Amino acid sequence: MAETAPRARAAQWVAAGILLSRLAGLIRERAIAHYFGATLYADVLRAALRLPNFLQNLLGEGTLSASFIPVYSELLEEGREEEAGRVAGAVFALLFALAGALTLIGTVFAPVLVDIFLWGFEGQRRELTIAATRILFPMTGILVLSAWALGILNSHRRFFVSYIAPVLWNAAIIAALLVFGGRLDSSRLLIATAWGALAGGLLQFGVQLPWVIRLDRRIRVRWNPRLEGVRTVVRNAGPAIAGRGVVQVSGYLDIFLASFLVEGAVAALGYAQTLYILPISLFGMSVAAAELPELSRQRAGAIDALRDRVNGGLRQIAFFVVPSVIGYVVLGDVIVAALYQSGDFGARDTILVYLVLAGYSLGLLASTATRLYNSAFFALRDTRTPAKVAALRVVLAGALGAALMLALRDVTVDGRSLGPVGLSVATGIAAWVEWGLLRRSLQPHLGRLGAGASALARMFGAALLAAGAGRAIYFYLPDTLAPLLAAVVVLIPFAILYFALSRIFGLDEAADVLRRASRRIGR
Repeated sequence: MAETAPRARAAQWVAAGILLSRLAGLIRERAIAHYFGATLYADVLRAALRLPNFLQNLLGEGTLSASFIPVYSELLEEGREEEAGRVAGAVFALLFALAGALTLIGTVFAPVLVDIFLWGFEGQRRELTIAATRILFPMTGILVLSAWALGILNSHRRFFVSYIAPVLWNAAIIAALLVFGGRLDSSRLLIATAWGALAGGLLQFGVQLPWVIRLDRRIRVRWNPRLEGVRTVVRNAGPAIAGRGVVQVSGYLDIFLASFLVEGAVAALGYAQTLYILPISLFGMSVAAAELPELSRQRAGAIDALRDRVNGGLRQIAFFVVPSVIGYVVLGDVIVAALYQSGDFGARDTILVYLVLAGYSLGLLASTATRLYNSAFFALRDTRTPAKVAALRVVLAGALGAALMLALRDVTVDGRSLGPVGLSVATGIAAWVEWGLLRRSLQPHLGRLGAGASALARMFGAALLAAGAGRAIYFYLPDTLAPLLAAVVVLIPFAILYFALSRIFGLDEAADVLRRASRRIGR
C-alpha cells in the first residue's frame, strides 16, 4: 500500500495534463465538425493529418517509451547524471537527423504517399490531401522532438507539462478555424487549418524545452551513436519501431479501406476515434506513463513488486474504463450529439458516428490494459514481444475489417452506409486478441495478472445500472432540448450513480476517489 499514493499522484498529474489536452482536442473536433461536417473536406483533413502522423508515432512517444525512457531513468536512478545527459543529447541528435530526412522525403513525395495510402481518393479529394500533407509533414518532425522532451520530463517525474503541451497544438488549430471560418471557402479554410497545425507543433515543443533544460543542464546535443547508452536505445528501438509500424499500418488500413466508401466515411471514423481514444489516453496512458519509470527502476528488484504494480494499475484503469465502455454503448448517441451536432454536422451524422463508436468500444477495456502490459514489457527490456503481437493484431483487424466492411457496406441507417461500423467492430475484436496474447506472454515473468473477476463484475454492474438510469432520464427529456444540455442532464447523474453504486458494492477505488475529492474540497 505504500506505493499506492505515489502511483496515484503520478497518474493524476498525467491524467490532469491529458484531460486538459483532450478537452482542447474535443473543442478542436467540435470546431472541425461545425465547419466541415462529415464531408469531403473533413475526409481530407483526417487523411492529411494521419499521413505525417505515421512518422510521429513511429519515432515518437511510443518508441521512446520503449527504448529511451528505461535507459535514461535507470542512469538517473544509479546516480550517473553526466552519462544520462550525454545519452539524452545524442538521442536528440539522432532523432533530429532522422525526422528531418524523413520529413523532407514525405514532403517531396506527398503525391506518391497519397496514391499508396489513399488509393480511393480521386479528383479534388486527392489534390487537397496532397497540398495539406506537404504543409503538415514538417509538423511531424517537430512533434517527434516534442516526444523526446516528454521522455526527459517523465523520467524526472515531471508529468504535467509534457502532457498539457498538446493543448497549444489544439489551440492553434482552433484559432485558425475561428479566425478564417466564414471568411474563406472550404478548400482555403482547410489549408489555413493545416498551417495552424504546423504552428501548433512549434508551440508544443517550445513550451517543454525550458523545463527540459532546467531539469538536466548536462544535456549536450552531439552526434555520438557509439555511446553505450545510445546503442542500447537504438537496439531497443528497432523492435519498438516495428511494433509501432504495424500498429500504424493498422490505422492506415482503416483509412485505406474507408477511402473506397462514400464521402464522409473517413471523417466518421475520425470523429469516433477521438472519443474512443479519450479514456485510453486519460486512464490507460496516464497510468502506463506514470508506471513506466517506476517499473524500469524496479526491474532488477522483486518480481512480486513488479506484479503488484501492474495489477494495481490494471484495477485502477478498469475502474474508469468500464463506465466509459458502457456509457459509449448505451449513451453514445447523447455524447456524440452534444460534442459534434452543430453547423454542417447533422442528426444523420450523429447516428453513424455513434454506431462506429459503439464498435470501437467493444475493445476499449482491452486497449487500455494493453498500454500497461506494454510498459511492463518495456521495463523488462523486451520490445520484441509487443511488436510480434501487434503485427498479429494488424493482420486480424485488416482481414476481419475488410470482411465486415463489405458485409455492411450496402446496409444503411437513415441513408448512411454502415461500412465504417464494420471496420470499428473488427478493431474492437482484434484489441481483445492482442490483450490475451500479451497477458499470456507476460504471466510467466510476473505471475498471475489482472484486475480481478469480482472487482470487474461489480464495476460492470454499477456501470450498467447507472447507464440504464441515464437512458431513462433521456427518454423523458423534450425533443427540443439542445444536445449539449441534454448530455449534461443525462451524464452527470450517470457519473454520480456509478460512483455511489461502486462505493456500495465495496470497490476501494471509489472510496479513494471520494476521499481525495473530499480532501481537496476541504482545502
